Amino acid sequence: MKIQGKTALVTGANRGLGLAYAKALLAAGAAKVYAGARDPSTVTQPGVVPVKLDVTSLDDVAKAAAQLSDVDIVINNAGIALTGTNLLEDEGAKNLRAQLDTNVWGILNVSRAFAPVLRANGGGAIVNMLSVLSWLSLPRTATYSISKAAAWALTNGLRNDLRNQGTLVVGVHAGLIDTDMAKNLEGPKTSADDIAQRVIEGLQNGDEEVLADAISQNVKAGFGVSPSPYLVGQRD
Repeated sequence: MKIQGKTALVTGANRGLGLAYAKALLAAGAAKVYAGARDPSTVTQPGVVPVKLDVTSLDDVAKAAAQLSDVDIVINNAGIALTGTNLLEDEGAKNLRAQLDTNVWGILNVSRAFAPVLRANGGGAIVNMLSVLSWLSLPRTATYSISKAAAWALTNGLRNDLRNQGTLVVGVHAGLIDTDMAKNLEGPKTSADDIAQRVIEGLQNGDEEVLADAISQNVKAGFGVSPSPYLVGQRD
């Protein structure tokens, strides 16, 4: 789809990857970019329109959908990463609930509210920011991996439900991105600007899936390997 002249909403757009998405959309010719954030005063990027939007708040989401009737593209970027806990720990269960609330229910809340807006404007697109951890679980990432696996399944379900109204639903997978969320994690990181640019290219090409870095491409390529390298903790 064309970005030129379109109106977009980016959730979690006050910093990091969300900010990179906002900049990339403007650079691609978007007529207007709404930057959603829990605190709109933290949105300082020139050329965007700050919007109060906590994706876990049904009230915030409903108000945004009612006010932003010109949106053609929704980028569900807002998310949280709480790692380092075991699933069987009390803190692990607490973290899983919090991540499901933002990373899964947040996407569904926004997508449900804006689907009628997109339909009225010709179909448009929804972009969901996922992860390579949608596909695998590493030691101490289980709760985050569960939330991203659920978000991947949700993305596939939304694609089926929104196909008849002409809405393109895009799932984006990436490894570590050089943002505050990953600042304490070790490993190769891709710049947020590079990820955003690859997603813009995918949107313009009409791609339903964007493997936004080498890590996501390599992980998916490993699906066909036997024995699977991703069954961490498997018995010999």
